[in-house]
Amino acid sequence: MNSLLSAYVAAIFYLGCTVMLLLRLRGSAIIAAVPGRTLLVPGFLGLVAHFATLYSSMVTPIGINLGFYNALSLLSACIVLFTLISILRHPVEILGVLVMPIATFALATDMTSNSTSQMLPPGSSGGLILHVVMSLIAYSLLGVAALHAIVLSAQNKLLHQHQPGGFVRMLPPLKTMENVLFETIALGFVFLSISLASGMVYLENMFAQHLVHKTVLSILAWIVFAILLIGRWLFGWRGRTAIRWTLGGFISLMLAYFGSKFVLEVLLAGS
Repeated sequence: MNSLLSAYVAAIFYLGCTVMLLLRLRGSAIIAAVPGRTLLVPGFLGLVAHFATLYSSMVTPIGINLGFYNALSLLSACIVLFTLISILRHPVEILGVLVMPIATFALATDMTSNSTSQMLPPGSSGGLILHVVMSLIAYSLLGVAALHAIVLSAQNKLLHQHQPGGFVRMLPPLKTMENVLFETIALGFVFLSISLASGMVYLENMFAQHLVHKTVLSILAWIVFAILLIGRWLFGWRGRTAIRWTLGGFISLMLAYFGSKFVLEVLLAGS
């Protein structure tokens, strides 16, 4: 299967799964009879096609292409993976409705763009590969947490405005949403910690000029999530406080990696 065909297949399955999940949330009688896990099958098939597309575009004779658009598409695929797993464990189908169209857009952007300015060369050390993988998992999990926080913010606002219908009816109870949010943050924090530790051990100099902004912003994100988890444990932080800290940490993390890549590979490359 060539990359263009697999990209079309991924998009069709993603959007099909999105429609099915949305119908389930809206209480469609047609979808109600279908087991919940069956609804996720198109999502997982789309994910397989997405990874097949990424393999074709990222794996080259001169190394693994980690350019801006490829990295963004890869991150979106991993976010879909963790979202689908989360839906298997908790009734948070609304996250799938948000995530899969975003992944489709990221995949389409990757297929219509070209960026090869950052390569992971063949024969890279196991430590460097560990750092990249741990970073990817951490970004993906904390990306899911950020989307969860946005949904939680909307849910909070509508409940405070005494509007329990419509969108709110599609969501599980507020307490369940918050518990899932903190479970995801805690897991992402573990992988972010491993990512930073492996970077300090295996990268030659994390504070070199071309890496210092990434390092500082990543450490800042780690501190933000650490404070949030401690606040949750000691003081029971929840609601708007949890949402703000979650989004603040994720923004810092995204700026650490994608901010600089966007400037160097998209803005400056086009000038």
